Amino acid sequence: MRIDQTLNPWRLSVAPMMDWTDRHCRWFHRLLTRHTRLYTEMVTTGALLHGDRARHLDFDAAEHPLALQLGGSEPAELAQCAQLAERWGYDEVNLNCGCPSERVQRGAFGACLMAEPQLVADCVRAMRDAAALPVSVKHRIGLGRDERYDFVRDFVGTVAERGDCRVFIVHARNAWLEGLSPKDNRDLPPLRHDVVAQLKRDFPALTIVANGGLSDDAAIAQALSDVDGAMVGRYAYHEPWAMTAWDARFFGDAPVTRDRDAVEVAMVEYMTHLAARGQPWQHASRHMINLRHGQPGARHWRQVWSDARWRDESPVRVSALARAAMAPHNAAAVVAAAP
Repeated sequence: MRIDQTLNPWRLSVAPMMDWTDRHCRWFHRLLTRHTRLYTEMVTTGALLHGDRARHLDFDAAEHPLALQLGGSEPAELAQCAQLAERWGYDEVNLNCGCPSERVQRGAFGACLMAEPQLVADCVRAMRDAAALPVSVKHRIGLGRDERYDFVRDFVGTVAERGDCRVFIVHARNAWLEGLSPKDNRDLPPLRHDVVAQLKRDFPALTIVANGGLSDDAAIAQALSDVDGAMVGRYAYHEPWAMTAWDARFFGDAPVTRDRDAVEVAMVEYMTHLAARGQPWQHASRHMINLRHGQPGARHWRQVWSDARWRDESPVRVSALARAAMAPHNAAAVVAAAP
């Protein structure tokens, strides 16, 4: 099979998730799906302009298509970061207007930017003028308990018209900026995907991507019947094997793999290279911990990979022990043999 070249680049993606979607996670995900668009964790403009750029921006070519998510609110700084993203070879720059954390609010960016659509438009325009990359905005459908549709409609309209933004990734919940943790903000504000669908009807020329609460393939398919794309978060991370069906179901291409053992072998090789460079291989192993979700013995396999007592062993040996532990009569012996 060949991928349908008429499909838009934002048809299906894995959401930017702090502490999760680092370069090791993305390398793992690319073993499972060729075509799903991947996003970095949010990187602030200050970290890029004044910190270790290579640490934040380096990635493996296998991760394409790949977008850099930025956190910031100064157009000139965002423009400089967009130029860096272009120089590093990213496929897209995404502006975070959806994160509700207090730390982000103190920096005057994230979800609180939805209250300043003209500033967001200026930020997008500055990035588009500075680099040839597509610029998208990820945002919520509202702030606080105010659920009026005209708020998000006017936000999208302003940013599209004055910032020439063509791609909006819409988390279908309000951001409650007071009284809720970021974790609770992913669960407690009610999901309203009908609002995202209405945005597509009101702005048919824009690319509208739905995010939030897409917890199985049926939900992804439903979203794609209403809007242009679907962005998946925790479902992709906690049930990564589901991604192996996406290339066929949503892109019309052959699955990248049908063998979990082969994926584990590839990850072990990757982790071995990390260890050879003096980097802890556990930085990568933590992301594949759900690879065998749903298989008999998966809990025992996961326990071995998670056991800190094996941290000085090679990934090859830990993999062998984990695979052995999947057999019920072997699990106790493997745990008992730990240093």
